Amino acid sequence: MRMSKLVGRRIKEDPKDSVTPSHKLLVRGGYIRMVSTGIYSLLPMAKRIITKIENIIREEMNSIEGQEVLLPVALPAELWEESGRYDSVGDELLRFEDRSGKKMLLGMTHEEAVVHLVRTEVSSYKQLPIMVYQIQTKYRDEARPRAGLIRVREFTMKDGYSFHDSQESLDEYYKKAHEAYVRIFDRIGMKDVISIESNSGMMGGSLSHEFMAIAECGEDTLFVSPDGTYRANREIACADIKFTKEDECELEKVHTPEKKSIEDVSEFLKLKPENTGKVVFYVDIVGNLIVAMIRGDFEVNESKLKNHLGLNSLEFADDELIKAVGAEPGYASPMAINSDKVKIIIDRSVAESSNLVVGANEKDYHYKNFNIGRDLKDVSFEVVDIATVRNGDPCPKTGEPLQEKRGIEVGNIFQLGTKYSEAMGCNFLNQNGKAQPMIMGCYGIGVGRAMASVVEQSHDKWGPIWPMAIAPYHVHICALNPKKEGVKDAAEKLYLEMMNENIEVLYDDRGEKAGPMFSEADLIGIPLRIIISPKTVPENKVEFKIRGEKDSVLIEQDAIIDKVKDIIKGD
Repeated sequence: MRMSKLVGRRIKEDPKDSVTPSHKLLVRGGYIRMVSTGIYSLLPMAKRIITKIENIIREEMNSIEGQEVLLPVALPAELWEESGRYDSVGDELLRFEDRSGKKMLLGMTHEEAVVHLVRTEVSSYKQLPIMVYQIQTKYRDEARPRAGLIRVREFTMKDGYSFHDSQESLDEYYKKAHEAYVRIFDRIGMKDVISIESNSGMMGGSLSHEFMAIAECGEDTLFVSPDGTYRANREIACADIKFTKEDECELEKVHTPEKKSIEDVSEFLKLKPENTGKVVFYVDIVGNLIVAMIRGDFEVNESKLKNHLGLNSLEFADDELIKAVGAEPGYASPMAINSDKVKIIIDRSVAESSNLVVGANEKDYHYKNFNIGRDLKDVSFEVVDIATVRNGDPCPKTGEPLQEKRGIEVGNIFQLGTKYSEAMGCNFLNQNGKAQPMIMGCYGIGVGRAMASVVEQSHDKWGPIWPMAIAPYHVHICALNPKKEGVKDAAEKLYLEMMNENIEVLYDDRGEKAGPMFSEADLIGIPLRIIISPKTVPENKVEFKIRGEKDSVLIEQDAIIDKVKDIIKGD
């Protein structure tokens, strides 16, 4: 491709509101253009990268007996009503009516659509297991799109779904899918991707893993043991913290005027936050009040709390609801409240500690020396780990301090079980002729997000450094002063020879000055650069440079193609 004909101009200034390297560099390099918030067009070079990523994904999915299908983007609402998700999923699901008034939606994920397909095509245990996958457009009406392609509204995703006649079959296939994902991200050229245990969220299921590209801009917080044997998302991460039980002291009511926060109470009573307990009041979707109690130096992990309660969402309770059960906002505890009207969940940090300062359910007063066994003996409660892990907390496996990292979720796999198949009547006949719901797995990769994540892990201040496997072109030929004798002829000759050798090459034939030409080459980020100039032509040589390396070398013109082919092959 000649740069004089390439669609996609380079831009000097960072796009407005861009904060991540991939957003800045993909816009400036002529890879993507925003059409609307969270919606982007891919320009030719980005499309070449995306196609290469998709082909790697296809190869690996086919290697584990995946069969490619294509499911509709626009779906009838009745499918999601069958599964129960039409009303349970929030505004991120874009709902609309067609011209006949039929309720429709844009698919943000395709569990319902694939179950609809498979239940018409598979009926016997003899046909199982199977896996079908697609690479398809999705739409999620994201409230806060950000970071270019990392969080968008319209996106391309590879989503695969496996169907099994037993849990053992799913377990076996789940391992194969996990191994295939490891190969995919390695082949794409991501430098640091880890698989972590994760929260299944709205997808449901009993087991799930997320594949996280480690990057400073990542929205997810991960906790990893130093030896890597423990890896978990903050939503489900646990720590092996040892709490100390002491002799119980007498309960004492103390005056704490206008001291509501843990910090204010601790300072006023000259105690540390770990000597206090606090409560957080939530309300579920039907109005039930939930009291979560935790030690003052910890924060409630709402994902853990929702998982324990089997809820998709929780909201903070208002003061009126809190007072209605006998509690006082800012000075609350489970003591003396009407426990018949609430569900009380107590973190083990409280259950395994002694003599804490807690609210007295009276304005301007707290209790000292609260002990759960003595002071809540007539109250119904559950002890559950609902604490958010902190950097440096001891690993539950090794005891070593956990390391906090930031990650971009580039893929996920779920064991869905029978959540969708049972609700939608996707059954098979077993060996005894009895109908049973198929057991499902789900496997997703965000394609555009994968491209952006590669940039996050592989760039410098001048531009991306594309891995050879997904680079838009292998070689960038720069012809300096092409009007000078021999330069244009040498560049044209090399360009045509490389194309004849099936080397993907971008040829800068525009006659730009060296500074702007090299700046744009860096901003594009192609792995190999060949410079032909009035200095190199008389010597029958070219200047050769690898993107990301400081120095260049002179190589004979007759040897450069073999040199390039060896590098592309990895020799």
